[in-house]
Amino acid sequence: MSSASSHPSAGPDRRSVVAAVGAAGLAAALTACGSGDDSAGTGAAATATGAAPEGGGAALARTADIPEGGGKIFEDRGVVVTQPTAGTYKAFSAECTHQGCAVGSVANGTIVCPCHGSEFSAADGSVRKGPATKGLAPARITVSGDDIRLA
Repeated sequence: MSSASSHPSAGPDRRSVVAAVGAAGLAAALTACGSGDDSAGTGAAATATGAAPEGGGAALARTADIPEGGGKIFEDRGVVVTQPTAGTYKAFSAECTHQGCAVGSVANGTIVCPCHGSEFSAADGSVRKGPATKGLAPARITVSGDDIRLA
């Protein structure tokens, strides 16, 4: 005589159900976290570093539109362009690395996130004041004459 049940199982056993639920949860969590702090995916870095159309990329602004020591936020493109010193233009993701809010202003060499007060350097995107612990991701631009374009 065997100790195994002589009745066939009517459905999946408990272990199979728990494993399937865990796998589904893990897949959902990985999908939700896919963009992470690096801003790759739907964020600004993907837009700023994507394939450029003929002519050097999408036009953002004229150099005269970017104040020295300040900058301009291009919400529709997900980038912030700064001019930390006369004639030097930089670009960064406009997505705060703390919790993904859009940065709200640029003045006096500082990019500010309005959600929790993080501050970033307009010269290199580094954190000047938390709660963010990671700097803004750089975005690629080209400056040709008076035109600033996504690269």
